[in-house]
Amino acid sequence: MAETATPEQLDTDGESRRDFLLYATSAVGGVGTLLAIWPFIDSMSPAADTLALSSIEVDLSMIEVGQAIKVKWRGQPVFIRHRTEEEISAAQSQDISKLRDPEPDEARVQNPEWLIVIGICTHLGCIPLGTKEGEPRGDWNGWYCPCHGSHYDTAGRIRKGPAPRNLDLPEYTFLDDATVKIG
Repeated sequence: MAETATPEQLDTDGESRRDFLLYATSAVGGVGTLLAIWPFIDSMSPAADTLALSSIEVDLSMIEVGQAIKVKWRGQPVFIRHRTEEEISAAQSQDISKLRDPEPDEARVQNPEWLIVIGICTHLGCIPLGTKEGEPRGDWNGWYCPCHGSHYDTAGRIRKGPAPRNLDLPEYTFLDDATVKIG
């Protein structure tokens, strides 16, 4: 003979089925929501080409003494100058108490032969001249911003004009005598 269920048993079974359906529906809804918003979350991550530019390596062996080059790092110019002995001694002998943004040459370079600065004028964001052959280098043989007349010396320090501070320094490390990693 078949047993019949009591009303108490029916309520318990009905509640457990209802609970299961509630949990299952909530789980599916949560996963669906995550899948729906994932493209928006993923779009906030930096692009692969941006991550690739977060640091660059520059071969210094091609830069002659007295020459300066401009490379692009994180979308901004970086000036690298292989300084002459005269440029090094002029930068080191400067009385920093007379500078608008006093900073000794030793604090701006890791190796006295190489000056590495971000090539953006600190006044209004122009790109100073002085890296290419024949470009004006200003009164102190460093860089010259023709837009508003800022002059920088061979240590990238502001010497004349409206710029409020020295050219900024990027993070960099010498990997060996001929290679520098910027960033």
